[in-house]
Amino acid sequence: MITVVERVLPARLGTGFRWLLASSWLTNLGDGIAAAAGPLLIATLTRDPLLISLSALVSWAPPLLFSLYAGVLSDRYDRRRIVLVANAVRAVVLAALVALMVTGTVTVATALVALTLRSVAEVFADNATATLTPMMVGKDDLVIANARLGTGFITLNQLAGPPIGAALFGLGLTWPFAGQLLLVAAGIVLVSRITLPPHGRQAGELTPPNTVRELIAGLSWTIRHAAVRTLALTILIFNFTFGAAWSVLVLYTQEQLGLGALGFGLMTTIGGIGGLIGTGLYGAITRKVSLGALMRIGLIIETLTHLGLALTHSPWVAGGIFLVFGAHAFIWGTTSVTVRQRAVPRDLQGRVGSVNTVCVYAGLVVGSLIGGVLATHFGVAAPFWFAFGGSAVFVVLLWRQLMLIAHDD
Repeated sequence: MITVVERVLPARLGTGFRWLLASSWLTNLGDGIAAAAGPLLIATLTRDPLLISLSALVSWAPPLLFSLYAGVLSDRYDRRRIVLVANAVRAVVLAALVALMVTGTVTVATALVALTLRSVAEVFADNATATLTPMMVGKDDLVIANARLGTGFITLNQLAGPPIGAALFGLGLTWPFAGQLLLVAAGIVLVSRITLPPHGRQAGELTPPNTVRELIAGLSWTIRHAAVRTLALTILIFNFTFGAAWSVLVLYTQEQLGLGALGFGLMTTIGGIGGLIGTGLYGAITRKVSLGALMRIGLIIETLTHLGLALTHSPWVAGGIFLVFGAHAFIWGTTSVTVRQRAVPRDLQGRVGSVNTVCVYAGLVVGSLIGGVLATHFGVAAPFWFAFGGSAVFVVLLWRQLMLIAHDD
């Protein structure tokens, strides 16, 4: 047993990282439960399509609106305390929502407000949490540390959490939200055990905080640093193309692959299984392939994924593509986080990380609009052709720069 633990979590990562990992895994399970339970709650309270769609809106709007400010706070104040306070706010909101459901007084409006507040608190908790790993783990160990964090996200947030949330919801409206409340509370206890080195503003500083100036400093650093700038631009553009294709995925599986609603769920599950395969192979791959080469290979795989899905009508072929893409998504995502953490100074981790978050969600939002328009006028395969063409052009333009992304200092 000791050997297994040492292989999964080497002692050199430190006790503090083990507390952080346990907290991340528990809260990711809670977030996965909520991902299914939130829309189900709204759909139970109303059949209005517009109101039901708002349950999705409140999950991606807060990162766009608050990520940059969350990054400023993470670089200005005690990051561990921010995580604790943000998760405490989430716990209070969840407790209030559970109380409303128990008393039978919950409405569509109060549910949407609660889900929105929970999502806003999650933005601040996630941004600060992402800055903790490079404070506790050496640069050479960031690859394995981020791989372990990513494993929890895939297995608990994406695979285990949603079906558990749906099952708990079937037992009663309050069960999934009460379950997330307990998991968030456990996460708070675990993070409270972490000790961090000092960072940010020190006591006695005379210069008053200036949010605009600090935001500009983070954006300016990102723009000036060639490797991190290229990484942020890559994330933005490839989320345009990904968002365009994946926004119509449910229609694609039905109309082009001829599958029902269960088929859509099956394809997403296959992608999650691919992610698990990626977690198992990641250590061996990074020992033999440089991070810069991984970035190149990953973007080629993503480009060919869009082409393959645009061409095929076979569920079996599409399933194989989703399996490979799931592995790629984990490997590329973990690599990009590691590259950024290695390159960014400790006092800018929050702000530069928030720039990447905005790029992710801005790309997804704009891409989904493009995908909807293309699918409406040209069919469900059109967004995948657009994604293939756009990705291919961008890979060619950035081919030489991609090797420079893996910047270590």
